[in-house]
Amino acid sequence: MKANCSSRGIKKISLAGLIITLGIVYGDIGTSPLYVMRAILAGNNGMLTTEFIYGAISCVIWTLTLQTTIKYIIITLRADNNGEGGILALFALIRKRAKWVFVFAIIGGAMLLADGVITPAITVVSAIEGLKIVNPLIPVIPIVLVIISALFIIQQFGTNTLGRSFGPIMLLWFLMMGLIGFQHILALPSILKAFNPYYAFLLLSQHPGGFLLLGAVFLCTTGAEDLYVDLGHCGLKNIRTTWIFVKTMLILNYLGQGAWILTHADSINENTNPFFAMIPSWFLIPGIIIATSAAIIASQALISGAFSVISEAIQLNFWPKVKVLYPATHKGQIYIPSINKFLWVACCCVILYFQESTKMEAAYGLAITITMLMTTILLAVYLYLEKKNWFLVIALLAVYLTIEGSFLIANMFKFVHGGWVTILIAACLFFIMYVWFKGREIKKSFLQFVKIDEYKDVIVNLSNDKSLPKYASNLVYLTKADLETDIESKIIYSIIHKRPKRADTYWLIHIHIVDEPRTMEYSVNPIVPNVLIRVEFRLGYKVDSRINLYFKQVLDDLVANKEIDITSKYQSLHNYHIMSDFRYVVIERIQNYDFDFKTVDQFIMDAYYLLKKIGISDVKSFGLDTSNVEVELVPLIFDQPVKDKLKRITFS
Repeated sequence: MKANCSSRGIKKISLAGLIITLGIVYGDIGTSPLYVMRAILAGNNGMLTTEFIYGAISCVIWTLTLQTTIKYIIITLRADNNGEGGILALFALIRKRAKWVFVFAIIGGAMLLADGVITPAITVVSAIEGLKIVNPLIPVIPIVLVIISALFIIQQFGTNTLGRSFGPIMLLWFLMMGLIGFQHILALPSILKAFNPYYAFLLLSQHPGGFLLLGAVFLCTTGAEDLYVDLGHCGLKNIRTTWIFVKTMLILNYLGQGAWILTHADSINENTNPFFAMIPSWFLIPGIIIATSAAIIASQALISGAFSVISEAIQLNFWPKVKVLYPATHKGQIYIPSINKFLWVACCCVILYFQESTKMEAAYGLAITITMLMTTILLAVYLYLEKKNWFLVIALLAVYLTIEGSFLIANMFKFVHGGWVTILIAACLFFIMYVWFKGREIKKSFLQFVKIDEYKDVIVNLSNDKSLPKYASNLVYLTKADLETDIESKIIYSIIHKRPKRADTYWLIHIHIVDEPRTMEYSVNPIVPNVLIRVEFRLGYKVDSRINLYFKQVLDDLVANKEIDITSKYQSLHNYHIMSDFRYVVIERIQNYDFDFKTVDQFIMDAYYLLKKIGISDVKSFGLDTSNVEVELVPLIFDQPVKDKLKRITFS
């Protein structure tokens, strides 16, 4: 689990905050030197020239500058949602003003999760493969599977204690990369020519297959989206400050790898990994240990990031409600068992299918390119809605749709070489998200509301009707009515018509998921004092909807303020100050047997109800006590018109 930096108060710049940020934010992009140059060499068509290496390193440097530094560090990180970042946080900022952008958010979220499957696999495999330099017969795959499995197993226990060491380890990792790279730069200072973007232009325009090399170059910036996702954990200033150090160390290492390649061109073969090859022999084993530790931290960051994305998706109605646990005391540490199992199985399958990191490189990067494109589109919409200079919005779109579009085209050639694996995973995730979102929208379109004023007298008289047995002292309904003057017709049907339910007090609870991520507020409206009371919770999309606990807090506040008395009205219990009983009624709306949707909508609803069975119920997701909850199944539509009328006949 990621340490929640905000809860530790490190969003302000401090040495401790900077070190913790290193351990949280840069796992993915920080371990890219393990495989980027090897992937570039694999695509050079045997033409290992000085201009080629200059051009390749230049492409890496300017990709880190244009894509990571300018787009994410300078521009995108400013599009925060009360300090929170990520593509879903960006969507939450604009969803009410541009509802149509939901599809871009779903595509980006699905691709980001799919990338989280292959990143731990390629990172850990690349690190462990370094041991082949020491012993070519070492069993890489079994070792990787053990490490990956152990990593997923420990998620359920929380990694707060372990997480404290992530920062120092990543600091050591970056220093090691930078120093080793600097050592080889001194041996060949001319490698500094790679800073000239002209060499990148020559590579892309004149080298055979140079444009396709962008697919390999792109691997150096795959972790840029994680910088945005982790904005809420560590804050803008910490990320921007540490990026100066991280980028410096990365570029030193890439330049060092280029220098080593040029000075050892004759000894390079298809199995050569420049990163490990340039490490001094006396430091090889410690270097591999540090690299493996960094790879594990990177994998941990991706797993935690997946938990955060799914948690946000649930609140934004993009994902079925699933079990969410909090294994540590810090709010930022969450654990989702179903997602943990999915990622573990998927990672193991990817490792067993590809076997080698070189084959994973051929598949890696395609999904995250699409996520970056989606972020660009959402960012442009956000800037437009914020009434920023339209010229800057168009310029942003033109520049980054061109850059990321080029990366996407180059990466599309990876599809047949394994890229289809991540696209298939992303497609499945997109299907789940789309079906869940559209299914809820379709159900919501059948909601019918009535004015609560029309039924206040009926409810008061029902509450006082001694001829009816008391259903509960306090009867609680979850309402979807956004307006305090409204109530669902199905709730009225449940209280009055289906089976008259007498209670001393009727409670209407409304949950409003707001765009601010950490909001936790409530308001109380006594529609009919002591008889009909509405409680509205305003919860951020990153706040878990544990309604049972929150409602108890509301009751405690109301009792403390002497606004209500929840002592039992049964005389035998009242004398002992026993609290009165509560009963929840959860209304589950199901499709009528005599009603059919349009073909596409029917398919979506069938899939929606299937997903609903796989997820957890509203009762469990809201933390309600199942011993005092009744689930009522009601049809989506009342008063369905009869198409074929019966004809009455008389029997003689």
